[in-house]
Amino acid sequence: MVRAVEEYLKPEVVRQIARLDLRAQFIVRGFLQGLHASPYQGFSVEFSEHRKYAPGDDPKDIDWLVYAKTDKHYVKKFEAETNITGYLVIDTSASMAYTYRQEMTKLDYSISLAAALCWLMVHQQDPCGLMTFDDRLHARLPARSKRSQIAQVLSALAKVAPSGRTDIAKSIAQMAAMLRHRSLVMIFSDLLADPEPIRDALLRLRHRGHDVILFHVLDEAEVKFPFEGMVDLTEPESHDRLVVDADAARRDYVASVAAFRDDYRRACFRAGIDYVPLDTGMQFDKALMEYLVSRRNRF
Repeated sequence: MVRAVEEYLKPEVVRQIARLDLRAQFIVRGFLQGLHASPYQGFSVEFSEHRKYAPGDDPKDIDWLVYAKTDKHYVKKFEAETNITGYLVIDTSASMAYTYRQEMTKLDYSISLAAALCWLMVHQQDPCGLMTFDDRLHARLPARSKRSQIAQVLSALAKVAPSGRTDIAKSIAQMAAMLRHRSLVMIFSDLLADPEPIRDALLRLRHRGHDVILFHVLDEAEVKFPFEGMVDLTEPESHDRLVVDADAARRDYVASVAAFRDDYRRACFRAGIDYVPLDTGMQFDKALMEYLVSRRNRF
């Protein structure tokens, strides 16, 4: 029996697959199957190696095999048009280890997404690199498009363990200083730090000419606050403790998280940054579609 497309994209299904390379392929396979069956079907053709024929294009560049399949005129993209250098930038601080009901932590969720995006990029012959950070940058793999790069990135991701405090703004500044060419920077973080310096660092990164997708990854419980009664909460990086009445605090807490996300959404919109709010209970296709849209919009 063929597994339903949405099953490929559910975190509770993906977490059962131990090998990261299989996780990545599993997610991408479901995403591409869903794309093919959706209103975005033609989109998948543009995503790979083609764009729609436009006045001024040489008719000799029309791909007639694609026309036979889609009844639409597409031209083959030149390599200069299609290549996009991408960097996966992952927050590995202690707060990313949090999970409530899900077995998949925020870091696990981010790593699974990053692995799938790496697989997508390299199979499109786009160079893909990796950086990780807590209070400073750590692992760094230069962007390459060879198939062997997938194994290099996944091997580095498999070794990542959450620890330490976070300094997101400082890490983004360090990363921006390292990037010599215009790139697509895909940042995965729970953003649990002072927002103002983070927004400033993101704005400077954008002003340097880089395209940015900010994947804001929270645990499902951090968004919905499913606790009841008196709850003892511990901050994972400072270890500060707070006892709260969950039932009394829920409404204000949920409103505060929504406002937190809305502030980032507005700031990113003004800066031309793609903001993607996610939680660990959500299917992976939303994030993959954001990458796809961002990639297409560059050309």
